[in-house]
Amino acid sequence: MKFAPIALLLQRHRLSFSLLTLSMLSACGGADAAPQPQAAVPAQSLRVPDGYALVWSDEFQTSGLPDARKWVYDTGMNKQGWHNRELQYYSDGRVENSVVRDGKLIITARKEKLSGAADWGGQSYTSARLITAGKADWTYGFFEIRAKLPCGRGTWPAIWTLGSQGTWPAGGELDIMEQVGKEPSKVFSTVHTTSGSGAHGKGGDTQLPDACSAFHNYQMLWTRDSVSFGIDGKVHYVYRNERTGVAQWPFDAPQFLILNIAIGGDLGGPVDDAVFPVQMEVDHVRVYQPLR
Repeated sequence: MKFAPIALLLQRHRLSFSLLTLSMLSACGGADAAPQPQAAVPAQSLRVPDGYALVWSDEFQTSGLPDARKWVYDTGMNKQGWHNRELQYYSDGRVENSVVRDGKLIITARKEKLSGAADWGGQSYTSARLITAGKADWTYGFFEIRAKLPCGRGTWPAIWTLGSQGTWPAGGELDIMEQVGKEPSKVFSTVHTTSGSGAHGKGGDTQLPDACSAFHNYQMLWTRDSVSFGIDGKVHYVYRNERTGVAQWPFDAPQFLILNIAIGGDLGGPVDDAVFPVQMEVDHVRVYQPLR
């Protein structure tokens, strides 16, 4: 992410979202911000470990707006514009951009101007950014989000987490899944820390030819020793705790979850207006942690 972080405290369970979003970044910003090449990951399987139990989930069984007990809308940068030169306006409680229907959460990005909104910043696109901040966060666990991604040049969907306290990148960022419409079959995961932030995030990618036409399980296993990222049980990147300090490993503190579709920007790139509307469909979100 190619800008200086803003020193604002993310206060757990008592958040002002107009301030919160100043220190919340869009996942992996910057035109050259795809994860740096890493050594090949040994073949591994990724599943819920033995001794883990489901501690939080959303199965999206109640139609209408997303469950307000579990999700809030992040809109705080609409007026001044979002990071990484992104082009979207994130709406709040608008079914055109986020709705639960037929057992799925549907996040829709549209080509439209909400010029009547008080916080409109001149954007020509709308979307939604749902977060669990102030509702739920976790330290360690197995995360699984089953989703089907949008396609189209200029789209930039992401499933990711941010540190609940502190500033970015000191609080850490874990990008479970990112994809951009200009390379629809490439899905990548990235870790951002003080020692590896912005365009220097560390991660890996894999090819998923049907990412936009089929549902897949996007997974992360986060322990005291490492963070493993995978799809449908197959690992494509492991970030290890080198025990050199918090600059390399800030991941012994809570993180909250984010689901969004960004448009354009340094990583999303040029936008093809003919693709809209586009959707990311989420079948379930599940978080497991060890039994105590």
